Amino acid sequence: MLSIPIDIESSVPMYEQIYSYIKNEIKDGRLSEHYKLPSARSLAAHLNISRNTVDMAYSQLVSEGYIEAIPKSGFYVAAISALASIPLMPVTRKEEKKEEKKSFHYDFSPFAIDINSFPYNIWRKLSKDCMNEYNNELFLLGDSKGDEALRTAIAGYLYSSRGVICSPEQIIVGAGTDYLLLLLSRLFFWQKFEAENTAPALMAMENPTYKRAYEIFTGMQFEVLPIELDQNGICVGSLFKTKADIVYVTPSHQYPLGVVMPVKRRQELLSWASLKRERYIIEDDHDSEFRYKGKPIPALKGMDSLGKVIYLGTFSRAIAPAIRVGYMVLPEELLILYKKHLGMFSSTVSRVDQYIITHFLSDGYFERHLNKIRTLYKNKHDLLLQTLKIFHDRIIIEGEHAGLHLVVYFKTSLTEKELLDLAAGNGIRLYGLNRHYITPNTGTLPGILLGYANLSEEEIKKGTLALYEVLKDFITV
Repeated sequence: MLSIPIDIESSVPMYEQIYSYIKNEIKDGRLSEHYKLPSARSLAAHLNISRNTVDMAYSQLVSEGYIEAIPKSGFYVAAISALASIPLMPVTRKEEKKEEKKSFHYDFSPFAIDINSFPYNIWRKLSKDCMNEYNNELFLLGDSKGDEALRTAIAGYLYSSRGVICSPEQIIVGAGTDYLLLLLSRLFFWQKFEAENTAPALMAMENPTYKRAYEIFTGMQFEVLPIELDQNGICVGSLFKTKADIVYVTPSHQYPLGVVMPVKRRQELLSWASLKRERYIIEDDHDSEFRYKGKPIPALKGMDSLGKVIYLGTFSRAIAPAIRVGYMVLPEELLILYKKHLGMFSSTVSRVDQYIITHFLSDGYFERHLNKIRTLYKNKHDLLLQTLKIFHDRIIIEGEHAGLHLVVYFKTSLTEKELLDLAAGNGIRLYGLNRHYITPNTGTLPGILLGYANLSEEEIKKGTLALYEVLKDFITV
């Protein structure tokens, strides 16, 4: 039996940890050709995890050719000895990385949330309500797309808050955005297969972008074409010059720059998609709940009358990162393809978690929670803008009034790395902008994503003042 180390606290989904472990064991030659892997049921029982998690890992390994499924026999390591013999570059072990971790007085993470605002009492109540004798069916295998009650609640929420009109049937529930992007990647391959299209899979993405999505798409053998941004978002004129039929965008609050795509640019993007049947727009609507100035920005999907937008959302930012529940709204044409080729995949979200989130949404708790944390984050957002005035005109601020971070450019001769290292040496953790670019950033000023959600108001004031003291001799007017 394989003893696979599973880190339940990791941001990497468990199925991906299993997939990576087995793949590396095969590539390193520790699992030889024709070695019989344990059944998904027995491995899941051994690791004390859901069988669906193991099924997803095995499915990915089969699709990439590392293992093969023999009917009525099981899974076996494929004959890839040439791959196993390739010498590997030395890597830094996880344990060694842990030793290098530093403790920081102030961590301006753009990825964190205020975990103290988590609705513990409500969650505890709903968890208790779930575990009663009338909910025995929750321990049976549910709908592969997610429980209908949850999908109905999500459809109602999207209509009322994002202007998205969709049926519960169009919604796929999965364990976070990363998992849904993997499913979507497989769906696009089936689309090309049925169209007998042998051309390379091309996808366009904003540059800079959410790099995790970029890594998933390139890992699924897409060629990704970076498209530059202007003050209105992705440059559609440049998109027209490519041969891409799929584009990934974050129009309501561009990640990481915070640009809000205006209606005219959205119409241009929809016009681009309408010119070919196989063209689609992936709208990742992250952080859409957090807007602190003006009216809420409707989703691009709300303007989509031709079924060209695939909508992605998640509860990770609005509730907690550990709530690994995302959802995807598929256009009708892709939904038919999904049912035909991917309908066998069971939902990767526990039905107990689905029950809790269903009632959190439908009983009004989510709306009250959002109102509370919007006020909390707006106060922190405004305080950070106020305290940054100590820098006067030595900085340029962009991406304000929405999301959970600001983009701050420092007028200094320091490189981004030098700035990050200088701050880290003084107990301040900062996050650079360059890591989000597909192609090198040509900007002349180092940019920082300055998050504030996980800091108290006192820490925001003291941390900003500390940062000024560290950098004041290195920045110019």
